[in-house]
Amino acid sequence: MIDPFGRAISYLRISVTDRCDFRCVYCMSEDMSFLPKADLLTLEELERLAGAFIATGTRKIRLTGGEPLVRRNVMQLIERLGSRIGSGLDELTLTTNGSQLGKYAETLAKAGVKRINVSLDTLDADKFTALTRWGKLGTVLDGLQAAKAAGLAVKINAVALKGVNEDEFDRLIAWCGDEGFDLVFIEVMPMGDIGGEMRLDQYLPLAQVRAELRNRWTLTETSYQTGGPARYWQVAETGQRLGFITPLTHNFCESCNRVRLTCTGTLYMCLGQEDAADLRAPLRDGRDDAALIETIRAAIARKPKGHDFIIDRTHTAPAVPRHMSVTGG
Repeated sequence: MIDPFGRAISYLRISVTDRCDFRCVYCMSEDMSFLPKADLLTLEELERLAGAFIATGTRKIRLTGGEPLVRRNVMQLIERLGSRIGSGLDELTLTTNGSQLGKYAETLAKAGVKRINVSLDTLDADKFTALTRWGKLGTVLDGLQAAKAAGLAVKINAVALKGVNEDEFDRLIAWCGDEGFDLVFIEVMPMGDIGGEMRLDQYLPLAQVRAELRNRWTLTETSYQTGGPARYWQVAETGQRLGFITPLTHNFCESCNRVRLTCTGTLYMCLGQEDAADLRAPLRDGRDDAALIETIRAAIARKPKGHDFIIDRTHTAPAVPRHMSVTGG
């Protein structure tokens, strides 16, 4: 599939649930209202949609949430999609908060998942609980060890938060080096109402962070890519890669190769735009896969050039009203 700007769309992110067992302060409010279970696509419907995307040229699928591993029987979907690797699908990956890895890491590996992204913004237990509101750092660290034991490659995603975790960046780099994990820093994104937390107060430009890190670490830019928006540097002192996702200081839209499917069957062609396509209707009204694929292609033909994320004193409202957990980042 080629969008109007000549970009090949080969990467699908599927949010299998909007629910999460954490309430991270930059992602959602503490008192969240989640979708009724009856509104969610079944696992079989999600698999059928994934198959339609694979038929149109999708080569990589990432499962997200909310927290994907809290969805009941989600391993059935993961195992079915894993069986498609080598038959149209090149890779199946997962983004998780790590809370359920102790339970599922080995099963994920057996299903064909080879690498995962784990969201972890701090190594301080008290700060972790404050940031996630409900999470326990020890549970996540145990889950990471289970992932390593299962042979899963791990990439740590850390949202850079001014005045919160910027004093830990060196510690995170060193720790990831010791553990054999790659690390990616992410700028906070203006999505959804997060209550009393002000994103302007949270926002930390990563161009500034990278410049400061280069005073203490030897960073060499690489051409390494995973299919996502991160730009990577090699850290000589640790041997691991350090990535930066910069939707605000360095827009990555020119190379966008992905679209996002929600658990209700809504396809967002851009994380930072509201235009969307309804795939649930053609999925449920008896149309065949050819009609479903035609709907997908029509949606890709509307994919915009890029997002409109801005954070400053004159743009304090969310760029889009939906929370990050709806589309999985």
